[in-house]
Amino acid sequence: MFDSTSRYYKLEVATLSTTDSDGSAVEIRYVRRRFIPSNEGARVLVKHRVNQGERLDNIAARYLSDPRQFWLICDANDVLQPDELTNTIGTVIEITMPQL
Repeated sequence: MFDSTSRYYKLEVATLSTTDSDGSAVEIRYVRRRFIPSNEGARVLVKHRVNQGERLDNIAARYLSDPRQFWLICDANDVLQPDELTNTIGTVIEITMPQL
């Protein structure tokens, strides 16, 4: 369902059985809720200070060699919204060893 590098890759796929407006049976597949893993004990590779105009995908490309892995940086810094990490110039972001 998801690429192996996706944050949703290891999540359980569940099915909801229901009926639509004309009475036909419908099965809806979805992934279970994802919880941000604890970063306790994670190995910090580098601490990056945000500069003006930086984007998290570019930071991920620089340190993790893949801009789509920005979510690993979000997890390491306990944020849900990626912009929280780059909105304020001077914010220090921890780049940790991916715990996949």
